[in-house]
Amino acid sequence: MINEYFLEKAESLKPHLFHTEITEKGDGKPLKEGESVIFDFGNHYVGYPRIRFSSVGHHPDAPLLFTVQFAEIESEFNQNPAEYHGWISKSWIQEETVHLDAIPGVYRFERRYAFRYIKITIVSASNNYTPVIESVSADTVTSADDSAAEEKNFNEADRKLDAVSLRTLRNCMQDVFEDGPKRDRRLWLGDLRLEALANYQTYRNYDLVKRCLYLFAGTTLEEGRLANNVFTAPEAECDFQTMFDYTLFFINTLWDYYCASRDEETLRELEPVCMKQYELLRECFDEQHLLDVKKAGNIFIDWNFELDKQAPGQAVYLYGLKDLVKIEEALGKNCEELKEEIRLKTEAAEKLYDAEKGFFISGENGQISWASQIWMILAGVTDKDTAEDILNRLPSEENAVKMNSPYAYHHYIQALIDTGMKEEAYRAMHAYWGGMIAQGADTFWELYNPEDPYVSPYGGLIVHSFCHAWSCTPAYFLRKYYY
Repeated sequence: MINEYFLEKAESLKPHLFHTEITEKGDGKPLKEGESVIFDFGNHYVGYPRIRFSSVGHHPDAPLLFTVQFAEIESEFNQNPAEYHGWISKSWIQEETVHLDAIPGVYRFERRYAFRYIKITIVSASNNYTPVIESVSADTVTSADDSAAEEKNFNEADRKLDAVSLRTLRNCMQDVFEDGPKRDRRLWLGDLRLEALANYQTYRNYDLVKRCLYLFAGTTLEEGRLANNVFTAPEAECDFQTMFDYTLFFINTLWDYYCASRDEETLRELEPVCMKQYELLRECFDEQHLLDVKKAGNIFIDWNFELDKQAPGQAVYLYGLKDLVKIEEALGKNCEELKEEIRLKTEAAEKLYDAEKGFFISGENGQISWASQIWMILAGVTDKDTAEDILNRLPSEENAVKMNSPYAYHHYIQALIDTGMKEEAYRAMHAYWGGMIAQGADTFWELYNPEDPYVSPYGGLIVHSFCHAWSCTPAYFLRKYYY
């Protein structure tokens, strides 16, 4: 369902892109058929590469045929693209086979790539000449204004954490807040919420957040439900998929935007969209006011196929509705019905606490998970003392289903901070995101399991996102709570 007014507003907020030229010189060595060379740009970039060739020998009498692979981490080159059989389309693999007819000459890539490394392999040239790579350059792009991020008096460890976070965020800031510049390169609600939080503490591009909110509001499904993501090219269109928790996060993202910008006009215009999501999602509960996961449909929470999502889903519902009450009150509207809904769903959530085990349980099998504890704490279902007790005992609970993604770890850090455990949050943040830096990360990854650093849910690193929006939040935590 298209709302032209909202989409016109989104289009008017389309950002200016900052362009920076980067160049790496070749070594002047002629390359024979089958030979390769890897260019290391020293950091992660997003942009449009160019390769400049010359040659030695006679005048080139046939086109040069070569392949180019772009990689965010060098380990991607260890995988053969032809052997990838994962469930994400292999069209995301960053590889091109190119003919260059005129040498000396420059090949310019029209497609945007995300990379630190560029590998060039000579496939074929005639016997009369041998190609030489003079240079590889790129026009890099972002809508993040680097001059807007305030310098802080960080210690060395925090400076590294902040710098990698900032590069992750800036490289995901394009025409919208992308989830990842390599893949999927579009606007997702869960990612947007965390990117926006980091943005308010760093680049402060409020208009980009506003644009994204209007893109979601302007492209809903037929019943008015928000999709979990929106395509922006060739024109704005929502995906056909929804996620229970991502839908609710539109409410939180709008409230966070208002708190940062004090833009009451946008709050007022988009409030009905928030109320519509509440009207649709309140039907996903049973007679005991517990979330019916079948009615709720897809619930993300974390990249974990073992995770039972009833308890965390119930808590996310409360988390969203509490910010909806704040929106209604800010606009002077009656929200007694909402408060009653929160009361009923909170009482139901409290019954999921197993006093004997000392944890919240989820689903028919009474699963204990990190996600359930974290979200119940964030939703304010338990008091501070109980929350602290849960968080202190959770690491030693062997049966608890663990977290798998920086997205989930963000919420763990926030739960620790909200409970007053700032030192524990600081150590956990450095242990987790610092682990990626120890692995050589220039930007933070979509998925990181310290016990299996290069695990991918897609069946191969070659399509994995090593610069991912939801991973950028150490900059948010450091700047908001520690400096």
